[in-house]
Amino acid sequence: MPLLLASRSPQRRAILTQLGIPFEVCPADVEELTDGDPSTVAVENARRKALALAGDARARTGAVVLGVDTIVVLDGAVFGKPADAADARATLSALAGRSHTVLSGVCVVEPGGEPRTALASTHVHFRALDAATLDWYAGTGEWEGRAGGYAIQGRGAALVDAIEGDYLNVVGLPVPALLDLLPAILQEAR
Repeated sequence: MPLLLASRSPQRRAILTQLGIPFEVCPADVEELTDGDPSTVAVENARRKALALAGDARARTGAVVLGVDTIVVLDGAVFGKPADAADARATLSALAGRSHTVLSGVCVVEPGGEPRTALASTHVHFRALDAATLDWYAGTGEWEGRAGGYAIQGRGAALVDAIEGDYLNVVGLPVPALLDLLPAILQEAR
């Protein structure tokens, strides 16, 4: 069964490719929640993406639709994608020397089926970051389009002291949650 990914995320594409799962990128433009209970925000945004694509003509070919949303949570506040370098620096400064949670909502819609969702959680501890490190990372531009303003799989690895949980969740696609929802998907892998 073909998989349609309702996302522009190059990280999600890379993870699916790494697993050998065939897929097609079909971004879904939806209005995302930004406030509320963080777990609800992540799952609802993933659900909105998946349902938007499931209603599209591309999904009427017997494909499975995958929607994912990843957010960073610190002290109950959701940190989405920074608007600019100053916002990225402020976000990273807030995370510096502290532990935060990366939540990913995952939603799959199989042909004729109801949406099924999962939530993945990973705890990330940042190193203490001085002004020079914050300036360096903000200057890389790598924060653009990244929840919490960093990419753990890139230069953002220099900001992280430790993680507890699924590394790929922090990158953008929690594989265990995906396999729980679609256990047969690896049978499609090449």
